[in-house]
Amino acid sequence: MRIGELAALTGVSARALRHYEDCGLLLPARTSGGYRDYADEDVTRVAQITAMIAAGVGTATIKCYLDCVRVGEHGASLKMCPDLRAELDLLGRRLDARQAELQETQQRLNELTSAR
Repeated sequence: MRIGELAALTGVSARALRHYEDCGLLLPARTSGGYRDYADEDVTRVAQITAMIAAGVGTATIKCYLDCVRVGEHGASLKMCPDLRAELDLLGRRLDARQAELQETQQRLNELTSAR
């Protein structure tokens, strides 16, 4: 299938699909004319990629652990591959720290707006 078809099936823009290819996450075949030719399995691969991106995982990390993602009728899940737990725990700690920073900033903003 061509890139437009894959984009329509997955709800991901053609631009994003090209980006995934640039990152080594998608590896479409090429036609004799040089067009990308995606396989049916790439629909699942895109679902795996988008599930990890939605969870805050960067493309470099996704590339390392993409084979750990399973897609079923209830969405995406992870099979804990070696070192994946540590990566996800680190991401969780970063998000917790960022959330604490935002709460502090919100508190300071509230203090400024309530001072008269």
